[in-house]
Amino acid sequence: MTLQTIAPEETLIQSSQKFNLPRLINRLFYWLTVLLAVGVGVILLWITYSLLSIAFPAIAQFNIGFLFTQVWNPVQELYGALPQIYGTIVSSIIALLFAIPLGVGVAIFLSENFLPSKVLTPIAFLVELLAAIPSVVYGMWGIFVFIPFILPLLQLIHQWFGWIPLFSTSPSTRQMFATAMVLAIMILPTIIAISRDALISVPPQLRQGAYGLGATRWEAITQVLVPAALSGIIGSIMLALGRALGETMAAAMLIGNANRVNISLFAPASTISALIANQFGEASGLQRSSLFYLALILMILTLVVNMLAEFIVSRFQQVE
Repeated sequence: MTLQTIAPEETLIQSSQKFNLPRLINRLFYWLTVLLAVGVGVILLWITYSLLSIAFPAIAQFNIGFLFTQVWNPVQELYGALPQIYGTIVSSIIALLFAIPLGVGVAIFLSENFLPSKVLTPIAFLVELLAAIPSVVYGMWGIFVFIPFILPLLQLIHQWFGWIPLFSTSPSTRQMFATAMVLAIMILPTIIAISRDALISVPPQLRQGAYGLGATRWEAITQVLVPAALSGIIGSIMLALGRALGETMAAAMLIGNANRVNISLFAPASTISALIANQFGEASGLQRSSLFYLALILMILTLVVNMLAEFIVSRFQQVE
């Protein structure tokens, strides 16, 4: 019977095969990312459970009728969220109507070589700087600068088109329209930055192919580049909508906090976040529970917007 001797080099090779350090690092990274992803879901469920548990007395008291009631009376403990839901959705939609064409247009301008790069770079930096301005600064600017500036124009619109229900109310210093315009300015950086990145990432072969087929520059932009980057542009619009839905300080300072539904854009209104910011500090009992009910509704709205954005972006990516 002979003994088989193993060289030291072979022993090192066998031990290195048993202990594969790169593979171990990959496994650790995999499980770390899984843990972080699960942690985000757990935090979301935790927040939802916390809102539900505190809002449960209001849910049990008012049920689904809370969504369709206009009364908000802490003295009689009667609460309804219809004016706030209406103001939140309408102000966000109006803000998008102004921000989308302007934001996409600026993104196209910044992604094309209309001007030298030494001019476009500072403009892009200034646009991104708009996102760093605190919302309370936007609110103060809206109160003392923007509303006094735009109020004469709104009064002319009321005089000429007051027979239209949207302009039937004399313009107030706190109103839906001015709030929506400030929200449009606030969400512009989101639309511009993401849309610009989407346009820049379009393969240059598409542009060259369009020019090779005889397309003009305008035709190449509108019929080739923008459709190719449409998924990114739509994603930026949905993210901007989420920002507009959840804006608090600027809306609370500008919209007027009127607990009633008024179809006129020049009348005071209210939003969910503005009502929470104004009343949460002194709320207790059923009023506090109703505010948490409102917060739960706002959370559901933002989640629906995000899911809708994912669905639309995925559909456009499949088409592409």
